[in-house]
Amino acid sequence: MKLLRVGPAGAERPALLDQDGVVRDLSGLVADIDGALLADEGAMARIAAADTGSLPALDAGLRVGPPLTRIGKIVCIGLNYHDHAAETGAEAPGEPVVFMKAPDTVVGPTDTVLVPRGSRKTDWEVELAVVIGRELRYAATHEEALAAVAGYAVAHDVSEREYQIERGGQWDKGKNCETFNPLGPWLVTADEVPDPQALSLRLWVNGELRQDGSSRDQIFPVAEVVRYLSHFMTLYPGDVINTGTPAGVALGQPEPKPYLSPGDVVELAIDGLGRQRQVFASA
Repeated sequence: MKLLRVGPAGAERPALLDQDGVVRDLSGLVADIDGALLADEGAMARIAAADTGSLPALDAGLRVGPPLTRIGKIVCIGLNYHDHAAETGAEAPGEPVVFMKAPDTVVGPTDTVLVPRGSRKTDWEVELAVVIGRELRYAATHEEALAAVAGYAVAHDVSEREYQIERGGQWDKGKNCETFNPLGPWLVTADEVPDPQALSLRLWVNGELRQDGSSRDQIFPVAEVVRYLSHFMTLYPGDVINTGTPAGVALGQPEPKPYLSPGDVVELAIDGLGRQRQVFASA
């Protein structure tokens, strides 16, 4: 299933994208799309069994919001692609590099992204997001880890590199600016993604292809990332994991590095998970 939420920011309603590309209203079946829903096997089964043709069709022009609300935490994996580590001059890490983004960085896939005041190094990163649907702690196997995954989505891990790298402390300062985590358009349930290591990720800036990678290049694949994290924190339904970005970010380019400015347009897509488009503006 492809689950989404449509409508004005803060007043989205749950929806389903049917096989014909029609957005169908789910508000008669569920209150919203959140961790509680993903953990409710009965409710998810009712959605899967619903006669989509009988569900009300929604206006295709409605704003698409984040496909998940009430996100518990966003856990991010840095330097998780061989080619991205190489372009930044970093050695491939021996264990996953972990940092956090606040849930309030999440916006919809076509919402405006704000370049922070004084920023000189706002950067792009297309990422595969993993959405947790079952409580998980101390997973012993990759199979157990993947069984806790409810689905996948496109994430844009927008970053401010000066804040991240040059201002001291941890990476969080360059990762948690307002609007720095567009998510969606859909939450695609795990049954539609049989192999999360076989997905192409692409990103364009002002129409120019900048990132063109594959999740097969991940240093730590999805199953290992989820297993590993469960030994350091409890993963709950509604948590999101951003699993890293392939090569092609501005940070990895020769000088002058083409960092983002107000007015730039970024588009990104992952096979089967949909496409995003953001216009950048001044904060």
